Amino acid sequence: MSRAKLDSEAIARALSELNASAAAPWSVAEGKLHKAFQFKDFVDAFGFMSRVALVAESMDHHPEWSNVYSRVVVDLSTHDADGITVLDFTLASRIEALSG
Repeated sequence: MSRAKLDSEAIARALSELNASAAAPWSVAEGKLHKAFQFKDFVDAFGFMSRVALVAESMDHHPEWSNVYSRVVVDLSTHDADGITVLDFTLASRIEALSG
């Protein structure tokens, strides 16, 4: 999977595709793919994080994230590319599938 930094047009196209099936949209914030997820309670939020952790580890690509009770905030970027890559969109898509 490509770790080449995407230009703004490629990011806009990929973001549009990602958001076409998302319950709530992803955005670009501070040079990273960004989304906040809301769950019923802490157990659901932590379960989501555990499922994402397994996928992220299998991809060798890990999110920047935080959790407070039922909310999980996710930021994705590829540090060695100093920006957003196809790898980030692939992980975002997999995260989206796990959030439902």
